[in-house]
Amino acid sequence: MLSSQLSLAKNVQISSAGELGKLKDKSLFRSEAYVNGNWVKAATGKTFDVVDPGTLETIGTVTDMDASDVRKAVDAASTAFASWKKTTAKQRSVLLRKWHDLIITNKDDLARILALEGGKPLAEATGEIMYGASFIEWFGEEAKRVYGDVVPSPFGNSRLVVLKQPIGVAGIVTPYNFPNAMITRKVGAALAAGCTVVVRPAHETPYSALALCELAQRAGIPPGVINVVTSSLYNTPDVGGELTTNPAIRKVSFTGSTPVGKLLMKQASSTMKKVSFELGGNAPFIVFDDADLGTAAEHLIACKFRNSGQTCVCANRIYVHERVYDEFVDRFVALVKEKLRIGHGLDEGTTFGPVITARGLEKVEDQLKRA
Repeated sequence: MLSSQLSLAKNVQISSAGELGKLKDKSLFRSEAYVNGNWVKAATGKTFDVVDPGTLETIGTVTDMDASDVRKAVDAASTAFASWKKTTAKQRSVLLRKWHDLIITNKDDLARILALEGGKPLAEATGEIMYGASFIEWFGEEAKRVYGDVVPSPFGNSRLVVLKQPIGVAGIVTPYNFPNAMITRKVGAALAAGCTVVVRPAHETPYSALALCELAQRAGIPPGVINVVTSSLYNTPDVGGELTTNPAIRKVSFTGSTPVGKLLMKQASSTMKKVSFELGGNAPFIVFDDADLGTAAEHLIACKFRNSGQTCVCANRIYVHERVYDEFVDRFVALVKEKLRIGHGLDEGTTFGPVITARGLEKVEDQLKRA
């Protein structure tokens, strides 16, 4: 498995260091965690390497935090919540709009960082930046529309009023497949509601999260409102355990695999936290005998090969009616040959980048052997 990965990487004519040199604003490339408005190292001083999946070159080293570091971040978020929850929806909306505008202004650099650490083709990475920014914009506008309600009372001498209030500090764990948009989707909602957050991004793709923190700081979002703790795979269980069991965290949001989701939910139940989980799927793609086969083939290309198949909604099972099976396969294979160009995400013309992890490549190779 590793030999095939190395063989593919050797054929890439891209230098990770050279691509980083193309950033217009190099201060977006941060390597320390972001806690209470400051760029901080782990108490242990440890770091971990982040690798470009297209070249297997080390992009850089990032702070490797453990549970004790996470507790400091949670304390910062808890302190900041006391004042952030008192801001008006209008005030929060203005700050989120500034953050959104900075993301759009810096979309090219953000996309290059994302393509380097996540392997996405540059056009697809740019699309994610725009998609991610849209969450900040939408939740910023919705912040002004968080209405309560008046419920008719069965008694003549009372009035029932429903008020919506921020729940508190949210612990957020995000995956590597959408390192920008998964963070903006969760953090945008939390901040709009008046909550503060502690985010643990995937260890494969921490730079996108840290770049967002840099822009949030420039937008004027107060210290402690957004905190990002980075950690290696080794420290992930301790960090996840702290985020799910620390009593100061009132809600946990996670996107990732079902087995990990089960574990985090079990841990979160110890303090009765509210949870919002988006877990792995096993989506089918079904082609009936009366389908427009050309359209079906086009949609399967988009559905199956988006982000090199690394999304939760990618089709894992394809069912085709026997009457149209041969014709559909011919159309699909022809489209694959026409539209897919495998290469590094920053190589011009690439439409299909590398899978981000060695275990992902191993899984694909195993499926090919068993096919």
